[in-house]
Formats: sequence, C-alpha cells, structure tokens
Amino acid sequence: MSKAKEAEAPAKIHKYMLDQNRPYSAIDIQTNLHKEFGKTCVQRTLDQLVSQGKLKEKIYGKQKVYVADQSHFPDVDEAEIKAMDKQIAELQEQIKERQTKCHSLESQLASLKSSMTSEEAKAQLQALGEECLEKEARLKKIKSGKDSVTPEESRKIHNTHTDATKAWRKRKRMSNDILNSILEGYPKSKKELYEEIGIETDEDYGITVPSR
Repeated sequence: MSKAKEAEAPAKIHKYMLDQNRPYSAIDIQTNLHKEFGKTCVQRTLDQLVSQGKLKEKIYGKQKVYVADQSHFPDVDEAEIKAMDKQIAELQEQIKERQTKCHSLESQLASLKSSMTSEEAKAQLQALGEECLEKEARLKKIKSGKDSVTPEESRKIHNTHTDATKAWRKRKRMSNDILNSILEGYPKSKKELYEEIGIETDEDYGITVPSR
C-alpha cells in the first residue's frame, strides 16, 4: 500500500466510526470498509486514533473493540430519548404488521398458483358455465312440459343444475376474495393484475352466473 493511500486511513476510519457510532473490532472495520486498507494499516490507525482521544478502546478477553469517543456527540435529554424510543417501538410494530400482511398475501398467491393454473381455471370455468347453461335450458324445457320425463329424472336434473350453479358461485367468490386480497398490496390496477397472471372473467366471455 502506498504512503499516500495509508495517509488517508485516519480521516476515513475516524469518519466511519463517527457515522456508525457502534463498537467494532479491527477486522470488522477492515471488512466494512471493503478492505480498502490492509489489516496492519487499520490496526496502526486505530491505535493512533485511541492515543489522540478520538476513539475509545475496550478489551474483552483477547479481543479489542473500538468505539467513537462519545464526547464528540451532542448531549440528548431524557425526554428526547423517550420520544425516540417510542417512535422506534411504533415503527417496529408497523414493520411487524406489514410483514404479517405480506406473508399472508404471499401464501394466498402461492395457493392460487399451486392449486390451479390460469389456463386450467379458465377452461374449467368456461366448461362449468356452459354446463350450467345447458342444464338450465334443459330444465326450462322440462318445466314447460315439452319433454316427457319422469319426476325422478326431473328431480335429478334440477339437483344437478343447483349443485353446479352453487359450485360456480362458490369458486367465483373464492377467486374474487383471493384476488381482492392480493390487490390490497398490489401497486397496479385490477385490470393490470388480471392481465399479468392471465385471469379471464365470466364477463369477458359474456357469461352470467344463473340466478337460481
């Protein structure tokens, strides 16, 4: 290392210690400064700064740690410290809440992606819609008396239609709930989310869930 480069060490290391204002070992300081200075240079500079009263040296067993002399920092009154502690606690609570919400949204998104692909969901939704419409048309025809069916057949058709319609509504509601939850933390519009993950709705195909 050149003498010119080594001459920069005291000012840079002292500024770093003031900016961080926390204890570090010589190895920590060298690593945190991306090994800009060699280990011997860092240790020699720390010893120099300690002798000048700019840093304090503390020994824990065989390890030495260094910290900026606190007399270089302005005094902080008790009220200000309490206010800062309160603000830190509030920010930490906000972080926890957002992390929890983020994990929940990630789980819902993972569930949505793993349970069914967008293509599978689209195909199933379309098939279910067509099946419901077909059965609804047949049921209307049966109710009008144009087809001769037994009461048992009529009841089975009606029950199948009802079950299919309920399943349609339930899956559509579940999909909407999951997508709405994702939208709470999604930075773009609903339309852009649907386009990004390939969601196509009943309305895109002009399909309406039967009312009964």
